[in-house]
Amino acid sequence: MFMRVLMVCLGNICRSPLAEGILKHKIKEMDLDWKVDSAGTGSWHIGEQPDPRSIAVARNHGLDIADQRGRQFSKKDFEDFDLIFTMDSENYKNVLAMAESVDQKNKVKMILNMLEPNSDKSVPDPYWNPTSPAGGGDGFEQVYRMLNSAIDAIIEKYQ
Repeated sequence: MFMRVLMVCLGNICRSPLAEGILKHKIKEMDLDWKVDSAGTGSWHIGEQPDPRSIAVARNHGLDIADQRGRQFSKKDFEDFDLIFTMDSENYKNVLAMAESVDQKNKVKMILNMLEPNSDKSVPDPYWNPTSPAGGGDGFEQVYRMLNSAIDAIIEKYQ
């Protein structure tokens, strides 16, 4: 089944590019016919590569996300994608605010709810404080692990 999935965070340079890269890698391995992209609700990093720390953690896991470029979420994304996964509650609210129908709102989900339904937990943004997730350590690596687990759940549910 053809599926179109969009990953959304704030700037489209840390969390959503990692999520896009992980999902693209897994669907290629599984030979799934899915389209995957990412976007940010903010406009600060349009056209930029992912954060070097995201590129590095992806590379450490055998993924190359360096060719991705930041873009801003738009209303057209509601038409172009079947599922829209946000990384945190603030971006979830921002994307929902742009929806113009119940069908569009129903496409929007918080990604960690795939692991813990209705928990509304956020993937921490490692940009400003790269050691903040789980009380210390490598925040980018921890974000990678969270996203990797959530993406396994996405594939299991929607393949």
